[in-house]
Amino acid sequence: MSTPYIPCLDLGSYINGSAEDRKKFSDELGRAFNDSGFVTITNHGLSQELIDKLYENIKAAFSLPVETKRKYEKPELAGQRGYTSAGKETAKGAKTPDLKEFWQIGQEVTDGDPVKNEYPDNEVLAELPDFNQVTGDTYKKLEENGTHLLRAIATYLELPINYFDKHVHNGNSILRGIHYFPIENPEIIPDDAVRAGAHEDINLITLLIGASADGLEVLTRSNEWLPIKAHHTDIVVNVGDMLQRLTNNKLKSTTHRVVNPPRELMKTSRFSVPFFLHPRSDMDLTSLPSTIDAEHPKAYSDMTAGEYLDERLREIGLKK
Repeated sequence: MSTPYIPCLDLGSYINGSAEDRKKFSDELGRAFNDSGFVTITNHGLSQELIDKLYENIKAAFSLPVETKRKYEKPELAGQRGYTSAGKETAKGAKTPDLKEFWQIGQEVTDGDPVKNEYPDNEVLAELPDFNQVTGDTYKKLEENGTHLLRAIATYLELPINYFDKHVHNGNSILRGIHYFPIENPEIIPDDAVRAGAHEDINLITLLIGASADGLEVLTRSNEWLPIKAHHTDIVVNVGDMLQRLTNNKLKSTTHRVVNPPRELMKTSRFSVPFFLHPRSDMDLTSLPSTIDAEHPKAYSDMTAGEYLDERLREIGLKK
């Protein structure tokens, strides 16, 4: 088995370092995204206290009675805000829904930007008074980290360092709390039922705070499934489909899955909190001319981020 390049990068060295430090970070990030498709990030500014509070609130939210959670389910929003119950999301190309439920928090526009009119309000979880504050604080911190990472990616792509800034300011990003619920009767679930089927993320990049249990696996460039061990102190970052389209496959979207636990652990829960960094819906995802040549002909049709998101939400069953 080949060993993929999976660096653990210090984001602080990029934010606060010298020009040489920033260039080194950018080069290593680009190399990793060309190889394994993901990196782990340390020194990201999320305090352990905030991460602990986040998981405490996420676990409490999913512990609420089903009838309480369903008060916050809004099918007309295609799962983009509030609660989404089990059996609603299916990986693209799969036939059986994922074994999970989730809660999504979106952008809060506070600077008078008219893009606010495009976004539905977040659901306020009345039963947990700290929930919206804690998830909102986490959202903003991960959004800030994502902006720095995109600047490093822009440098790697030989674009202006602030290329992505205007596209992700008040972007359509999502913080998703996921509960992979206990599998109480493993003998009666379909053979192909898994916690999260093999898929690629829709967005530009994903930032994932280490989950509460193992199970995440990434498909390497050599077509081997690699288990990821990420702890609460690390953030795992991977490329999504929008960045893949923009770069005409120079940066490849990372295929990943969450496998079911060993049989003796099937009756335990797994919690995970990814941040899907999306641009504003009007961002043009037309492949960059610099990524197209005779060896790499243009692979994708021209499309905006909003059009692409709409297409993908229909493919995974969240939008009719």
